[in-house]
Amino acid sequence: MKSNYGDHGRHRRKRNPDGMTVKIIIAAVVICICAAIFLVRSFVKRNADNEASEQVSVLEMEEIEEPIPEEEPVVAASIEASVDEEQQEEAAVEASSEEEELDIQMGAGAEPGEDIDVADLVSASNVGENSSVTYGIDVSRFQGTIDWAQVAASGIDFAMIRVGYRDSSTGEIKADSNARFNMQEAEKNGIKIGAYFFSTAVNKDEAVAEANWVKDYIAQYPITYPVGYNCEGFDKESSRQYSLTKDERSSIAEAFLDQIYKAGYTPIFYASMGELAGDAQWNTSQIEKSYKIWMAWYNQNTSNIANGPAYDGQCAMWQYTNQGTVAGISKKVDVDVAYFGYNGTETAKDTSERATATADVEALMSFDTVDETVTAKNSTNLRDKPSQGDDSKVVVTLQNGQTAQRTGISSSGWSRVVFEGSTYYAVSSFLTTDLTAPKQETEQPVTTSGFKTQFADCNETVTAKDMVNLRSKPSVTDEDSTVVATLSSGDTATRTGINTDYGWSRVEYNGQTLYCVSSYLRVVE
Repeated sequence: MKSNYGDHGRHRRKRNPDGMTVKIIIAAVVICICAAIFLVRSFVKRNADNEASEQVSVLEMEEIEEPIPEEEPVVAASIEASVDEEQQEEAAVEASSEEEELDIQMGAGAEPGEDIDVADLVSASNVGENSSVTYGIDVSRFQGTIDWAQVAASGIDFAMIRVGYRDSSTGEIKADSNARFNMQEAEKNGIKIGAYFFSTAVNKDEAVAEANWVKDYIAQYPITYPVGYNCEGFDKESSRQYSLTKDERSSIAEAFLDQIYKAGYTPIFYASMGELAGDAQWNTSQIEKSYKIWMAWYNQNTSNIANGPAYDGQCAMWQYTNQGTVAGISKKVDVDVAYFGYNGTETAKDTSERATATADVEALMSFDTVDETVTAKNSTNLRDKPSQGDDSKVVVTLQNGQTAQRTGISSSGWSRVVFEGSTYYAVSSFLTTDLTAPKQETEQPVTTSGFKTQFADCNETVTAKDMVNLRSKPSVTDEDSTVVATLSSGDTATRTGINTDYGWSRVEYNGQTLYCVSSYLRVVE
């Protein structure tokens, strides 16, 4: 059976042949119009792009005098879209490499990271370090009992106080006998405190132990200025450090300094200019990158001291003399200038109550330990310190027949004795170990000097064993006893009188009559 639908369709096409042709013509016209519009818009866009490009080129040429290198062609988006996955990964790696290379060039070789001044890494100040020029001294028990009020009145800003040392033979760590007194009194009189330790460490472990000892010792005091590492005499055969190399000693010093910094104090390294310059005895060029340098260099031009020494290396603190005269200190003292200061005073890390420290009255005398019973040959004054100065008080008088226990004898002519439970000092020549000896009359000296100390005449040429101060009167404690000159080994003076009771000599030097401690002299043969 034939379909009536199919026949109907064929009949319709046959009946409307012109309608299909009209539709085709209309479609073609529409396509042509769209193409024309596209071509016109493209032409206009290209002209606009070219004009903009020319304007940019003109502006660039006006602003840049030198020719600009050609940039590498930009990969078209259509080409990038055709790159397969492997090529895209390779392109990403190359782009990353180029970006890193560009960063290095932009940084001019600088490593990325936090912008920190190296000095900040080794400054533990909580009160603010500044660039002021400040003046100070460094002291130990060898300066005796210091009158810190007078020191403060003289204009001293800070004091570097020796707190301890490691014995060069036994290796035992010992405290400076006047350290606590000096820190206490300097603080009381408004002088800012620093500290230093004399080291003979032979390895890093010992250096760390020294630093930890210092940390504990100074914890109750307001340490504002740095804590120093001082190491000398290592080139002597008697030193326990004698066999160490420069690299070993330097690493030991750095271990100490680093531990001090970890403890919350600013470290500083001390040495002489001759040891520092050119890495002569220390790896100075390495140490000075991280730590302040405290340099000893004497007999230099100090007319413009605020500008610092004529030294090529780093020098944060300059010890420019060891022959300073400062009010309140009876002996010569090291004097320093620091090229930094602080905006305030630190608080002690341990704020618990501390014991009151007293001065070491034996600081200027060395006593050999003895244990023997003595009595007075006649009678002798027992004093609170081994001195005949105005600051020395007679506490009690020992009579012949009364006994005391002698615990120490000094070559300066003094004895340390314990009487009725208290410690005193007496002239050794007035004592005897013969407890049955009858009372004796005291021998009178031949001549007197006009002072309390009386001298027996003599005439001999003497020199210093090492170095000795020559004073205006035979006392290291009287305020009016000033150091007039210093006698060094090899220089000579004429000794005209000697006192064996108190251990003083009277000498003629450069036309002056002066006085010095006899035990520091030797007779020139």
